[in-house]
Amino acid sequence: MLAFGAAAASPASTATASPVAASLASQPPCLPHACIPCTTSSALHHRTVSLYNQLPVRTSYNLKAFRVRAMAETLSTPKLDSKSKVSGKRQALISLSDKTDLALLGNGLQELGFTIVSTGGTASSLESSGVTVTKVEELTSFPEMLDGRVKTLHPNIHGGILARRDQEHHMEALDSHGIGTFDVVVVNLYPFYDKVSSSSGISFEDGIENIDIGGPAMIRAAAKNHKDVLVVVDSKDYPALLDYLKGASDDQQFRRRLAWKAFQHVASYDSAVSEWLWKQTGGDEFPPGLTVPLSLKSSLRYGENPHQKAAFYVDKSLAEVNAGGIATAVQHHGKEMSYNNYLDADAAWNCVCEFSKPTCVIVKHTNPCGVASRDDIVEAYRLAVNADPVSAFGGIVAFNVEVDEALAKDIREFRSPTDGETRMFYEIVVAPKYSKKGLEVLRGKSKTLRILEAKKAPEENELHDAQFAWLCVKHVKSNAIVIAKNNCMLGMGSGQPNRLESLKIAMRKAGEEVKGAALASDAFFPFAWNDAVEEACKSGVGVIAEPGGSIRDADAIDCCNKYGVSLLFTNVRHFRH
Repeated sequence: MLAFGAAAASPASTATASPVAASLASQPPCLPHACIPCTTSSALHHRTVSLYNQLPVRTSYNLKAFRVRAMAETLSTPKLDSKSKVSGKRQALISLSDKTDLALLGNGLQELGFTIVSTGGTASSLESSGVTVTKVEELTSFPEMLDGRVKTLHPNIHGGILARRDQEHHMEALDSHGIGTFDVVVVNLYPFYDKVSSSSGISFEDGIENIDIGGPAMIRAAAKNHKDVLVVVDSKDYPALLDYLKGASDDQQFRRRLAWKAFQHVASYDSAVSEWLWKQTGGDEFPPGLTVPLSLKSSLRYGENPHQKAAFYVDKSLAEVNAGGIATAVQHHGKEMSYNNYLDADAAWNCVCEFSKPTCVIVKHTNPCGVASRDDIVEAYRLAVNADPVSAFGGIVAFNVEVDEALAKDIREFRSPTDGETRMFYEIVVAPKYSKKGLEVLRGKSKTLRILEAKKAPEENELHDAQFAWLCVKHVKSNAIVIAKNNCMLGMGSGQPNRLESLKIAMRKAGEEVKGAALASDAFFPFAWNDAVEEACKSGVGVIAEPGGSIRDADAIDCCNKYGVSLLFTNVRHFRH
């Protein structure tokens, strides 16, 4: 779905814009993003806990019944020693699925005198990093239950988060029940989005089990009480949090910003759950309501006109996963993109992606003014220019094949057919890939020429091949690589001490058939450049499926973008020793 917006013109302005109703297309568009206005004026939006207590029947059960009653008494009247453990100390509650920089956070809070309260795997990770941890069960006097569904849903936790420090009766209530307050809550959620968007698929039951309940409850509680509780949902905010806690001032704006981010985090999470659940229920029908999660990519200099403001957002909806297009394009050269640049580049890319033969499309003000398909892409380029050279001047040129040195030279040197002398000028060149020489030549045409490399969405056959290869690699010994095409394994490498060697074996077996094939790896690639990922891309594979999870996943993405290879993260590892 494509939705652009810019701030409305002032009443005195004559500029107008006509809203266009957005609709859900049967085929996902190539540009999963939106440009939304940032203005205080009106805006034109266009295109847009229970106990199981069984009475004893036999005398031998009396001991069991006594123990249950004792537990019940403990729950209703907490022991004061739990209160004394936290009285006068600052507490931080940490419960994380993504444990990035957890050691930094835990040690930092401990050095500042915080008592760390944590759950399950998070507590274990903190302890392995040398951090002293109080388990949640110690505060609740109740064990984790229902396969982990109930851990933190307890008054001893939520009371400590929600109590207002400026309300005397709140604090008296905590005191009477022996509940300590929390000053910091750090939580992120089960990876629902990654699980349900995995190319390997997920069952309905597994999807439901990946819906977080306790996490959002703690986040929302802490965000609501942000005046007294700092809530953090992003590991990138750990340094700022620690710096803030080291300071003497109480910046409410900092607290409010963290609270906003927390609610936004939960809202985006819930939108993914809602979208997925509707797909399991309503199929392809239009949903009665739709929430679109957008992520800011960049603020733009201005909107459709200089007096308007605009920003560029990426659509994070499940429907847009692996959609590719201009939103995920890599800019290799030139001035920063403007609002109109995005509009035109999107139009050109959408058009050229319609064709299977080598094609050139030239766009001016979102309209194709030249289109040509030929086996010789240089000929196609010249024919596209000749269709309307006047309109093509200052336009956007898009190709659905690699721009090599020969094509780049023609783009740089070709004279306008109108006079045979003036070199053609363009705002943007967009293509799925560029050769090293081709990119070098184009960079020499103009300092301002924007050179975009758009990641193509995987074709249906590529997705099918990737799924087939992924099923195969599950049964190959680690380190495992499988190359497949058309429901046939072409090559495999296994049992090697490093992934690159397994790749080389698989590629040698596949031979020339590797061109356009799918490659699956049983675990993530620890390195990309000058390693397995780049080797695979250079060999001509069309799509790579791997679990992801490496600290260098971004390198793998950039590498695949460079070579125009589709990359799918399955979020499931298939180690087999």
